Amino acid sequence: MADTMIRVVDADQPRQVDRSLVQVAVGVLVREDQAFLLTTRPQGKAYAGFWEFPGGKLEAGETVAQALKRELQEEIGITIGNCLPWQTECIDYPHALVQLNFCKVTQWSGELVMREQQTYAWQQLPVQVTPVLPGTLPVLQWFAKERAFSGQTHSD
Repeated sequence: MADTMIRVVDADQPRQVDRSLVQVAVGVLVREDQAFLLTTRPQGKAYAGFWEFPGGKLEAGETVAQALKRELQEEIGITIGNCLPWQTECIDYPHALVQLNFCKVTQWSGELVMREQQTYAWQQLPVQVTPVLPGTLPVLQWFAKERAFSGQTHSD
C-alpha cells in the first residue's frame, strides 16, 4: 500500500482506533444503454442515505469476485454472470480504512430486490441523486474519461 494514493474523507473528523485495511468488493452494474446502478447506504451504517455502488467486505478466504457474487445476492437479489476487475481506490473514512475493488458487471440475472431497505436508481452522467458517497466519486470521473464526458459528473 506504500505506493498507493489514499483519498482522505472528512479529514477533520476523528479516526477509529483500528486502522487495518478492509477489502471491499464493489459492483459497477452497467446496462446496455450505459446507465449504471447506484444504491443508498442502509440506515444504521456510516454515511446512511448516501448513494454508492453496491458491494461489501470480503470474508476470510474470499476472492473479490466471490465476495461480489455473495454480496450482490444478499443485498440486491441478483446473481452476476461476470465480474471484470476494473479499478481500485483506497479511501480513509473516519470509520474505516478501505480498499475498494471496483468490478464492472454487465451480465446478471434476477430482479432487483433491495433487501436492506435501500433505494436504487439507474443513472447516467451527470448523476442526479444526492448525496453521493465520496468513494463513488472516482468512478464517476473514470466513467467521464471513458465516455468523453465533460462537465460536472454529479450534483453537489
